Amino acid sequence: MGTHVTVADVVAMKRRGQKIVGVVAWDYQLAQIADRAGVDLVSVGDSVGTNLWGRSNPLDVSMDEMVLVCQAVRRGVKRAIVMCDFPFGPLQEGRASAVRAAVRLARDAGADMVKLDAAADFLDAVAAVSKAGIPVVAQFGITPQTALRHGIGYPQMSGPGSHVPLEMKEELVAQARQLEAAGATMLDFTNSGPAVGPAVVQSVSIPVIGGMGGGPWLDGRIRMIHAAIGYSAASVDNPSEGYANVGAIAFDALRAYSADVREGRQIKGGMAV
Repeated sequence: MGTHVTVADVVAMKRRGQKIVGVVAWDYQLAQIADRAGVDLVSVGDSVGTNLWGRSNPLDVSMDEMVLVCQAVRRGVKRAIVMCDFPFGPLQEGRASAVRAAVRLARDAGADMVKLDAAADFLDAVAAVSKAGIPVVAQFGITPQTALRHGIGYPQMSGPGSHVPLEMKEELVAQARQLEAAGATMLDFTNSGPAVGPAVVQSVSIPVIGGMGGGPWLDGRIRMIHAAIGYSAASVDNPSEGYANVGAIAFDALRAYSADVREGRQIKGGMAV
């Protein structure tokens, strides 16, 4: 692929049978680390509001905030593709609003691709954004916005064992094909499961990736960095099955730092006096 991953590179990975590695990041430092680690895709998710800023409403993130967060990630990423979520609002307001939002994320925030949630309900917007020359990642399945709209309760539908029911297979295969026909470059299938997921993957020529409820049956995976490395306060007492426990490491380090200060010792990494 060379030193810089392009959208065309990632699309071609499906044809070669090469898995796509994606992560969700919201800050400059972790974006740099992910980029150096060699991931293909860095996604700037609108879940920043609940997962990083402590908000209770997953829809309470503005376009201005998404631009600011995406700009930080863009500064940290030199090799991988940067994908940015639409916040709730621009897509729901209509096709013209969606195009304006996509142009702003591409021009002002530096996004290479934009992700539209519940995209199967907005095929005209997918087509319009794609026609404007901005690659679209169409998210579908059981997503935060569709779950809230239908009263499903997304937190209960977002665990590793939570999958769309088998009886939805034909409906979701049809949606995937419609999204590809509308111009989507990639699909983000949320809570796909091992029964419906492979059927969708085989039904379209574009890559199908997924986070929660996904698996090796998809063309690639996307994982929130904070979850992958245990970077949360909850990880201090309840470590998850991730790749590290940064929360516990930070907790122990800060307790050691506090002890040095209280005991009158020089702190590590500080300048000598």
